[in-house]
Amino acid sequence: MSILASMTGFARDSGTLPDGSSFVWELRSVNGRGLDLRLRLPPGLDALEAGLREAVGQRVKRGNISATLTLKREDRAPRLTPDPVALESAIALVLAVSARLPGAPVPSAEAVLSLPGVLRAEEQVPDEAAEAARRAALATSFAVALDGLVASRAREGGQLAKILDTLLEEIATLRDAAAVEARDQPVAQRARLLENLANLLGEGDARARVPEERLAQEVAMLAQRSDVREELDRLGAHVTEARTLLASGKAIGRKLEFLTQEFVREANTLCSKSASIPLTRVGLELKAAIERLREQAANVE
Repeated sequence: MSILASMTGFARDSGTLPDGSSFVWELRSVNGRGLDLRLRLPPGLDALEAGLREAVGQRVKRGNISATLTLKREDRAPRLTPDPVALESAIALVLAVSARLPGAPVPSAEAVLSLPGVLRAEEQVPDEAAEAARRAALATSFAVALDGLVASRAREGGQLAKILDTLLEEIATLRDAAAVEARDQPVAQRARLLENLANLLGEGDARARVPEERLAQEVAMLAQRSDVREELDRLGAHVTEARTLLASGKAIGRKLEFLTQEFVREANTLCSKSASIPLTRVGLELKAAIERLREQAANVE
């Protein structure tokens, strides 16, 4: 059996950038009607978004996916540089004060530089090459995390395929049981009709008091209304089709969900046409198994 892909998965990847910053990618995936990617990126990294969306679209067909990048910058003290104008003013002021205080020691350079405004943080000139390398490292790590997410969804899909196969086997068995129970429906319908006629007409043989032709017409109408052969044939065909889909190894989620709706329709009609308690009981078990199939099919990509 080919491995399916589930829409549920998780993966992460982490690393360190050339500037010393550490980062973590976390990718989570849950069920969804289509493909919905939600990116959470730190400020200044919006340029990554288009490429990340394209990468996901090439690997994943369905599911609600959230991708979060957590970036922890290395705390570095800003590089300080003297302000030429402020430094000259500070030196002039210190010398003027020292001249007015005979015998006072000359202030040290550290004292002058500690005066407010003398030192300022050096402006960081953007390095385009370093920024490009930073974005490339983050994109590479995202690709690793995406590989992990695809592998996680495949592992989940492997387990899901086994569950679906078991449910289809159960449905096929119940379908065969329903076919056995349905064989006696025409006889049961005729016996029930005669019993009802006897109750309505009183004592005596109902068949003797109702024309045989009329009786045959009524029995034929009842048999037609309670004939479930078409429903059983379609259920068998749906089981075969579902197994073919599971073996195809493609993104079959939408097709399988549509097919489960057809399963439900046939099971409902089977129950509505049932003329016996045993067949109704089998029909209800069939509906329960189909509902479990429908719930699991909603997880398939």
